[in-house]
Amino acid sequence: MDELEVWEDLSNIPADPPVMRELCENCMRPSVVCWCSALPPKRLNPKSNVILLQHPAEEKRCLRTAPMLQLGLAENKCLIFKGKKFPQPKHENLEDILLHPNTVLLYPSKAAIDIKDLEYEVASYNLVLIDGTWPQAKAMYASSPILHVLKQVKLTTTNASNYIIRTQPTEGCLSTLETAAEALSQLEKNSIYREQLVEPLHMLCKFQLDNGAVTHQSKEFLIKTKTYPKLIGKRLSKLLKSTN
Repeated sequence: MDELEVWEDLSNIPADPPVMRELCENCMRPSVVCWCSALPPKRLNPKSNVILLQHPAEEKRCLRTAPMLQLGLAENKCLIFKGKKFPQPKHENLEDILLHPNTVLLYPSKAAIDIKDLEYEVASYNLVLIDGTWPQAKAMYASSPILHVLKQVKLTTTNASNYIIRTQPTEGCLSTLETAAEALSQLEKNSIYREQLVEPLHMLCKFQLDNGAVTHQSKEFLIKTKTYPKLIGKRLSKLLKSTN
């Protein structure tokens, strides 16, 4: 057998398939990092609904919190629509939801009122959140004129984010899960949402920290203490000035 035949024989040997980690059927994460045991004992069933308008890039993040929210609430109480502008033909029933009189958008515009000041004229609300980084959220809002006509609310809270393994832009920023949990607690006048919905996030962060991850300070804190390693852009600089 000549050298060429030897190499041909070697090339025809099938490669060993990659070793796949066992996945949790509920959260679809590897079983060793599954956080399902920290979900509420019984899926919470608020009167209001949560509507997430999610940037496509969020789905690719390993440490996203939207699945925790969706699995922590009763079925169909958290609906997720993906895209960069809304609504699109693929977003079934979204336009009807957005145009419903009890729909409110959680977005810190100048016209937004404190969510605590909502006049409770209806039994429930469709609470719309934009799920993405702050630059992504602003771009999605700008590209979706229908969002501009919604009643807009903002969240006032002194709670610091427990999402300490991801860098937040400012000290007061919360993750999507934490924002929804706090908003539901205020809308429903029940602290169970802020107490139980965020437990999977605590479990995720503890696992990451126990396995080499480090605690992240906000960009605002790092810049103020002159420890931020990058030059900041005009958008972040303007955002930080507006929070002072």
